[in-house]
Amino acid sequence: MSTVARPTPQQSPATPHILDNAAWAALTGPHAPFAERVGRAARYLLDVSPFTALADPADPRAWDDLAALVGPGTVTPVTGVKSAPQGWETVQHGQGVQLVDTALRAEPAPEAVRLGPDDVPEILDLIALTEPGPFLPRTVELGTYLGIRHRGRLIALAGERLRPPGWTEISAVCTAPDHRGKGLATRLVRAIAAGIRERGDTPFLHASATNTGAIRLYESIGFTLRRRSEFLLVRTPGAQQEQTA
Repeated sequence: MSTVARPTPQQSPATPHILDNAAWAALTGPHAPFAERVGRAARYLLDVSPFTALADPADPRAWDDLAALVGPGTVTPVTGVKSAPQGWETVQHGQGVQLVDTALRAEPAPEAVRLGPDDVPEILDLIALTEPGPFLPRTVELGTYLGIRHRGRLIALAGERLRPPGWTEISAVCTAPDHRGKGLATRLVRAIAAGIRERGDTPFLHASATNTGAIRLYESIGFTLRRRSEFLLVRTPGAQQEQTA
């Protein structure tokens, strides 16, 4: 068991923190093998994750590179931005929170099993049932994924997603509705965190700002709110030209 009291992260507003642009740091760092990149824009391979990232969302050249990367008239998510440039259509605007491990008790979960490519059909079924966030056929390759089974059926899941240097995001935390209230998600989060800590990284995670129940749970087990974030689902310029071509 590993219980570490970690100070709440402090950062000067003028100094960018690596977690302020976690997807870019991951795609240009540990997750570079899963990345496609054009200049100042990058994205995960399409069967790995839907996320894209910009080196600097305030740089118009990064948006131009993103348009070149994903193609005209394409809908794509962009994190850490409040608005898109002129010519881009905002399809959806959402808000989230980012929490970091400051006092989590990390420990293995003996009942948990390691999940891999052969488990993906079951994982996708559980994701569809519980909707913790996007999960694609090769997302499982991004890091360790653990599950708990009941009578052979996968009933709970958690794993690793973004991996900027020094940090690892815990993601896809979910429990089948008929098995909630048993602490399964908490046990899996602690087990995933134990593995993250073993390699010297610090766990962090994201949640929708409206998912107050999950936020309260994460804070109760040792995560601290670091920042509020915004994300957009945008359509690249050129949609009209594509439709009329």
